[in-house]
Amino acid sequence: MDEKTFAMRLARLREKKGVSARDMSLSIGQNPGYINNIETGKAKPSMEGFFYICEYLGISPAEFFRTETEDPSKLNSIVSDMRQLSDNQLDIIALLIKSMVENK
Repeated sequence: MDEKTFAMRLARLREKKGVSARDMSLSIGQNPGYINNIETGKAKPSMEGFFYICEYLGISPAEFFRTETEDPSKLNSIVSDMRQLSDNQLDIIALLIKSMVENK
């Protein structure tokens, strides 16, 4: 992933969460322009900063780079809810998902 793609991914994930760059910056303990500077390519996060960003977004670093999933935090929430279902309920959901994927 190049710098431009990284910046765009960060912006999309932040927007999906519904927060401003300023609010996100302050929430992770940075100056108000921190996230904006990353998104505009003026700065790059440290490794520690990147981990804070992922934690704030509710995703793993691997999920950040897995760009085929537009909203990994939503997927994580669905999986978390599904862990509470019975085997029979999971079978029904599996069939529904399979049907939806086949009929795209």
